[in-house]
Amino acid sequence: MIVDTQPDAGVSAYDAVVTRRSIRQFLPAPVSDATIDCIIAGASRAPSGQNMQPWQVLVVTGDTRARLCSVVSDAVRAGERSDEYSYFPIKIREPYRGRRRKVGFDLFDIYGIAPDDVCGRQDALLRNFDFFGAPVGLFFTMERDWGYGAWIDIGNFMTNVMTLAPAFGLGTCPQQAWAEYGAAVRRVLPVADDHIIVSGMALGVPDLGAAVNRLITERTPTIDFVRYYR
Repeated sequence: MIVDTQPDAGVSAYDAVVTRRSIRQFLPAPVSDATIDCIIAGASRAPSGQNMQPWQVLVVTGDTRARLCSVVSDAVRAGERSDEYSYFPIKIREPYRGRRRKVGFDLFDIYGIAPDDVCGRQDALLRNFDFFGAPVGLFFTMERDWGYGAWIDIGNFMTNVMTLAPAFGLGTCPQQAWAEYGAAVRRVLPVADDHIIVSGMALGVPDLGAAVNRLITERTPTIDFVRYYR
């Protein structure tokens, strides 16, 4: 059955934001092009500097999705990493290091992977490159010569996609990991040389019975990062 629905007007914007989570196991139900188009069109209402809308989106399904997953998974196994850009600082300091380790260990615990299980950790990594079973992969790109402001714009756009998806009964997982293997992605997808792959994203029907989808990551209380000046 292809998922082809109208948005549920009963899902409030607040609920969509505070209940958002990264889905790491999807059902194989296909999603119609009409539904994908509706989500992306809605998301494109995101603000951008002087309304220049610097984003581009590649939608990957079917045979192309299967080939992409195979090619990039082979590159991961072969250690052929080719970052499109630097995401993290060279040395991750606290408190960020602790937050990163916490979510990693929480996931390994759900998967039943011991911290010293190298093969198990590799298998967990490779799940990224099957879009966690989602039938739809989205890739967000923009031209390389944009300044920092455009990164804000494309982040706004991606957030809108993730916020709108639940109104259609769908879930998402933003996957910057694809940008760590840009050369392999480009062997399958026609990403122009003057474009940078900012991120991938899985889109599909969440498998609500999967234990991994019950993970709710922690958030730092606002007292730790908000300051009021009156």
